Amino acid sequence: MRSLLARGSELASSKEQLKILTEVSGKLNLPSFSEKLKEAGLYPLRPTGVDILQVNVGKLCNQTCRHCHVDAGPDRREIMSKETMQECLVALATPGVTTLDITGGAPEMNPNFRWFVEEASKLGKKIMIRCNLTILLAGEKYKDLPEFFAKHKVEVVSSLPYFQKRRTDAQRGEGVFDRSIEALRKLNALGYGIPGSGLILNLVYNPVGAFLAGGQSTLENDFKKELKQVYGVEFNSLFALTNMPISRFLESLLENDNIDAYLEKLVTAFNPAAATAVMCRNTLSVGWDGSLYDCDFNQMLDMKIEGRISRISEFNKSVLDSREILLHQHCYGCTAGAGSSCGGSIA
Repeated sequence: MRSLLARGSELASSKEQLKILTEVSGKLNLPSFSEKLKEAGLYPLRPTGVDILQVNVGKLCNQTCRHCHVDAGPDRREIMSKETMQECLVALATPGVTTLDITGGAPEMNPNFRWFVEEASKLGKKIMIRCNLTILLAGEKYKDLPEFFAKHKVEVVSSLPYFQKRRTDAQRGEGVFDRSIEALRKLNALGYGIPGSGLILNLVYNPVGAFLAGGQSTLENDFKKELKQVYGVEFNSLFALTNMPISRFLESLLENDNIDAYLEKLVTAFNPAAATAVMCRNTLSVGWDGSLYDCDFNQMLDMKIEGRISRISEFNKSVLDSREILLHQHCYGCTAGAGSSCGGSIA
């Protein structure tokens, strides 16, 4: 599979994706997300404060997963420059900003990735890396990454759609499960995921199809039991994420004629308690070119934050803390059921 952009798909356009979500919602007479928030007394939605800087350092990836909301892949060339990374570090040094969450693509493929982690580590902030696991086995250039992560006490967050090969490979590609297990064993050997080591390894679960994730605690117990018994793999926590109806997952919904049912499912499962804790309230998303967004999903839909600050070079925490968050129908994905964020369920 190639990216939507490389295939010349209409869905490579964020405007087309938003148009589809608007048209389907209108056809089904679904309320806008803003209307739902008004009913819950949460509109306009505003930040609780920028605690986390989530930085997308590029869309280049060694995988092309069917559900990817970034439309990342080996054919993408968007890469964050060292200059923009430096601007992110200046923002990260701001009092009250506690965490750097590095994502991609495969962020490790950015040529300045290690420098970025080293400089962030000097600031004494928490560092998280969204790692697809298979990158750790992608050749000599990456084989020592587990040791690099451990040296800088980087929290590793890795996607593993299921604890069985068939379902994982169906979503992420042939052979991904076996390579992921090998990578997890390498991390375990260094202490990652082992109680008392101080090295945190969390897994991310995404449903393979057009349905909501089950209970996060139950899924975590199942994952821990199966991975330990069958493969000798351990980890700390499991994050259950809802698939957003955008990009390549939107393509899958349209191909399987599931878009109507899926949007209705998300709207019906709206949970006001989850809406109070959505990640856009404490996280600021930085695009590979330095543009600012309320969240990673808004970034992929090119929904830049509103106001006089638009780039990380202009970072001002007090101004950004008081902004109004941009909303659209995809936001239902974060507030359905137990809710969903980059840290898993939120309600």
